[in-house]
Amino acid sequence: MTTEFLFTDHDFSRIRTLIHRRAGIALGEQKRQMVYSRLSRRLRELELPAFASYLDQLEAGHDGDEWQLFINALTTNLTSFFREAHHFPTLADHVRKRPGPVTVWCAAASTGEEPYSIAITLMEALGDRASSARVIASDIDTAVLAKAATGVFTTEQVRRLSPERLRRFFNKGTGANAGKVRVRTEVAALVKFSRVNLLDSAWSVKEPVDAIFCRNVMIYFDKPTQKKVLDRFAPLLKPGGLLFAGHSENASLVNPAFRPLGQTVYELSRTPGIA
Repeated sequence: MTTEFLFTDHDFSRIRTLIHRRAGIALGEQKRQMVYSRLSRRLRELELPAFASYLDQLEAGHDGDEWQLFINALTTNLTSFFREAHHFPTLADHVRKRPGPVTVWCAAASTGEEPYSIAITLMEALGDRASSARVIASDIDTAVLAKAATGVFTTEQVRRLSPERLRRFFNKGTGANAGKVRVRTEVAALVKFSRVNLLDSAWSVKEPVDAIFCRNVMIYFDKPTQKKVLDRFAPLLKPGGLLFAGHSENASLVNPAFRPLGQTVYELSRTPGIA
């Protein structure tokens, strides 16, 4: 098979090392074609002849923008409104019982469907109390965060939402914006977007939160990285706080501070650091 750019086993090994070091992502051998496809765009843009040239340039320089584009290219963003729908009634029941203002951290915001689904759930569950609620929406990928912050989606992306939710929480586009919707101002007001790399030594999220959504992220991490992230999640949760994981993830096997509460929902079962 003829390829446009020279891509050796050593190049792939370097990429696997770099993305693991920078973002915690553990790429398997089966991801080689995906890596080639996604990073080839960067080589074309930079007019480079081979992957080795690109990686040499990446490692030799201090171009933070190119490092971010490298991470963006290798990050997978698959999302939809109310994905894994069983989580949202659990969240609604949880926040109704919480005293004071409610804060939820969505640690993999992607293009925005998940944090806006959380915000809608808070508005439905809390009524007037929702005005003091917050959704912290973060992601490592700056491109998807920029898209999420617009709050604009196609009618295809919201087609599974009920007519009632569409009327209450979205404005329908007209004219040049026909076929699109935008989340209403009162929904967007609950959500604050920011870039957070879960591997960074310091996170901008420092306040105690009532729940953390970190779904379908841990599957890209190896076990030591999973443990490191979960160890840092635990002190950020208020007592009795909930962690929502992806359908193939199991927090309790990695960190005993979390006990299963339901299908891929975990409760902070004890004070972190106390046996």
